[in-house]
This record gives sequence, C-alpha cells and structure tokens, in this order.
Amino acid sequence: MCAERDQRLTLSDATQLIARVWRPSGQGPWPALLMRQPYSRSIASSVTLAHPNWWASNGYLVVVQDVRGQGESEGTFTGFAQEANDTAETLSWLRALPDCNGRIGCYGFSYQGVTQLLAPPHTPPPDCMAPAMAGLDERLHWSCEGGAHWWHLGLGWGLQLAAQQARRHGNAAAWEEIRRALVNGDYLRDGLALLQRHDAEGMACRWFQNDPQDPQDWQRHSVDEAWLRQPLLLIGGWWDPHLMGIIDLWQKSQAAGGTPELHIGPATHLQWWPEAQQLLLNFFDHHLKGVSDAERPIRQLWDLSEQCWISQPAAPSGPWSLKGTGVNVLDPSDGRLQLGGLGGGQVLIVHDPWRPAPAEGGHLSPSAGPHDRSSLDQRSDVATFTSDVLSDVLVLEGRPELQLNLKADQPGFDIAVALSRLPSGDSSVDQLSTGVYRCLGESALRIRQHRVLLQPLRASLKPGDRLRLSIAGAAWPAIGVNPGTPEHPAGAPSPDHRVVTMTLELAGSALKLIPLNSGKLSEDSPQEL
Repeated sequence: MCAERDQRLTLSDATQLIARVWRPSGQGPWPALLMRQPYSRSIASSVTLAHPNWWASNGYLVVVQDVRGQGESEGTFTGFAQEANDTAETLSWLRALPDCNGRIGCYGFSYQGVTQLLAPPHTPPPDCMAPAMAGLDERLHWSCEGGAHWWHLGLGWGLQLAAQQARRHGNAAAWEEIRRALVNGDYLRDGLALLQRHDAEGMACRWFQNDPQDPQDWQRHSVDEAWLRQPLLLIGGWWDPHLMGIIDLWQKSQAAGGTPELHIGPATHLQWWPEAQQLLLNFFDHHLKGVSDAERPIRQLWDLSEQCWISQPAAPSGPWSLKGTGVNVLDPSDGRLQLGGLGGGQVLIVHDPWRPAPAEGGHLSPSAGPHDRSSLDQRSDVATFTSDVLSDVLVLEGRPELQLNLKADQPGFDIAVALSRLPSGDSSVDQLSTGVYRCLGESALRIRQHRVLLQPLRASLKPGDRLRLSIAGAAWPAIGVNPGTPEHPAGAPSPDHRVVTMTLELAGSALKLIPLNSGKLSEDSPQEL
C-alpha cells in the first residue's frame, strides 16, 4: 500500500498551498506526477482519471495540490491568471522533495490541463505533460461558440465554483441555494443572478459580462515555446466542449517544433473511454522511466461510424450545396444536400421562443454524447437537407464549415446546425457534429453570407448511408435563446423574446470540411468565401 499525507508549500508571497502526496511502497526516490486543481485534492479528478493510489502502485510519487484560494490552500481564487507563478514555484518545490528523483510529469483535464501549461518565461519545464480537454483562449475554448455564450455549461461550471467558495467561507445558505437551483433546473433561468449574488468577482461571472463576439474583451494565455517542445500527450473527446482547445495546442506545439501526441476519442467531458488510463500510463512510463513504447501512434482519431481507432488522416471531401423548395421544414424529403453544384431555392425557418428547438447530444448540451436526432428533425422549425444514397464510402474528417446566405425579420437571430448520418436500412439519424452561430444588429436584417463552424469529427459513411444537414433557430439550453433584438440579453425565454423568421437563400451555399491541421479551423481565422 502507498503512504498518503498532506504537505504545505509556502510561496514567495507567504501564501501556503496544500498538497496531498501519495508515496509508493518500497524505496525511492521516484518520478513524480503533479496535478494542480481547484476541486479538492481528495477527489483528485477521479471522475475521469485513475485514483492516485493506482498511479503510486505503478511507481510514481503523486502530488495533487489545491490551487490558490481553493480547497484548504490560502489566498484568493481568481482563475487561470493566477496559475503561472504558482505552477513555477510548485515545480521547484517538487523537484527538491527527497522522494522525487527530479523527473516530473504533469497530468489532469479541464482546469487541471491549463495549470500544467502556464508559467513565467524561461521557467524550466516538466519532463512531459498530458493536458486533456483544455485550451488557452478563455473565449473560444472555455465559454463561447459562434458569437454566443455557452449557457448551460457556463452557468453550471460557474455555480459549481461559487458553491465551493460558499462552503469555504461557511455560507451554508448560499451553498444550498446554488445546489437547489442546479438540481431542479432553475439555474437555466436564475443562474446568472445567482452568480452575480454569490461570486460576482469569479471567472465565470466575468466571462458572462464580456462580449462573446469581440476578441478584445478576452484573455488568451500563452505557453513558452520551450514547454510546447516538451513531450505532450493531448487527449480530446468528440463530445467535449474544449476539443478546439486541444487541437489548438496540438497545432501550437507542432509550430514550435514539438512532436505532440493527439488522441481524440469517444468521450464527453466527464465520460472517457476505458483505455485512456493505460494510454496515459504508457506515456509517462516512456518519458519518465525510459520504457520503450515504439508502437504507440502519435495521432489517433476514433471513427464515430466505424467505432475504431484510425491513425492515418483522410483526404478532404466535399463541398456540398443545399437545395430546397421551401417545404423541407415539413417534408424531410424536400431538402437536398448534393455533392458539388451551386445550390438553390429559398427556405423559411420560424423560431418561436415559447418552444425553442432543443440541444440534445453533441458537445454543448446537458445530454452530451451520441444522439439519435430523428425526432428533432421532425420538428417544423428544423430544416433538413439530405443527400442521395451513397454509392461509395465517404470519409468525413475535419471541422465542418457551413457558408449560407440568410437574413431575419428581427435584428437578431441564431442558427443551430447539425450534421448526421442516416444508416442504411435504419430509421435512426445519428448525430455526428453540431455547431451554433449568433448574429445581432441591423446586419441581421440584410441578406449576407454567414459562416457556421461545427465541432470537428471523424466518421466513415458506408455505401447505402445518407448524409444530412439540419438547421434550426435555437439550441436551448446549450445556448441562451436569442431574443430577436440586441437590447435584451440572451437567456431563458421571456415575454420580451420575439418570434424570428429566418430566410435562407440557398444559392451559393457550401458545406466544407476544414482539415484538422489547417490554420483556418478557428472562428477568428479568415473566412473562405
């Protein structure tokens, strides 16, 4: 059995950070694994990662630290910006521990992924890092998509942190109020007010005050290039909201001269594939213990249709155009998704905020993951465009991008897009990827081309399958409902929300796939018109 104890680190500003240390049995010293997290060192991210006892049983000194202002560590918690100096001092402290042989690997996902990467310039890096489901851009990788705030996710995570602060300060009433709202669903309507009341200076509350369409309002963290050249194991999930952050890190590491490993699997943020633990162990054994692992591929994507790992990248496919006569919101057979061509026709989508189209499955909804959206596509406020039966295998790999001319009758609209596979001989509609886009202001009233980016994917469609694109005017509660006017904030439907009619002009429409190694994956990248 490993030995477990708490240890204190006194920082240069006299703040004390508390860490729990798991020491392997036998004689050390050992290589160390470090996780710095805000959710309690006792939990140690065991919701997705093996318990520290397991890592210790495999010959690692494991250190899980409460970050500044969280758990039992001193100080005030302010979010990502506080972590660089504290990470650097923690690494120096850890290397000096008698039980550590000087070699350090960092691991953890989400917030714990960011703490691995941030340090002052010229700080000696860890020997290797395994950040999972994280990113550096607080807007695009943590809180917004398509010019809109994540609603369900942003509120849920912010309130979790607010509840921890309430507990830390002995405010049981605030903790109960927050917990009750999360359990009964009231946070979807009242969550922003709860955040403002109980954690107004918190990172999540600050994010909701920033304009999701203005990059200047937001912080983008940077990583020293020397750190990006260290061995990196980057783990992402097709249904994880932070996937673009992992792909961005992969690209940045390659640009810096690194050779990062990228593994994107069948995972939501909190539900991973079982073999992920062995993947991590092999990585650390190789880089911290010198165990040979020459057979491990450095790029693996889980094929959503074939249900297997693929190492070789696929050739680009598409583009597709859209055609419709206007009744495809009622008749799914009317809208066509065709390979090549110019597209044509006009389709009207009426968004009624009383019954907004729901977000189900995918990467942003409360039910994240694979989803049969056949019932969603039968709604009269969802326009569908379906391909002919495929005669050959169709491999989709990359980030889907939809270019579409449209306008609305109100100075504000949302469009929610899904890409799905219709399997041969089956009535299901297997959702593969989703994306959202928000337009506000007078420009919403004029026909112009808009660019919608969906979640990256890898899927192989078989002969006999069909491909479908679905378009709606909402993705509630993944995204707050657009009120149809910029003067009212998006959120839960209210009496001020307007019915919005969107007119889609399909001529010139294009659905493309941007390769994963392209510099044009980001929302901030140049638009290809």
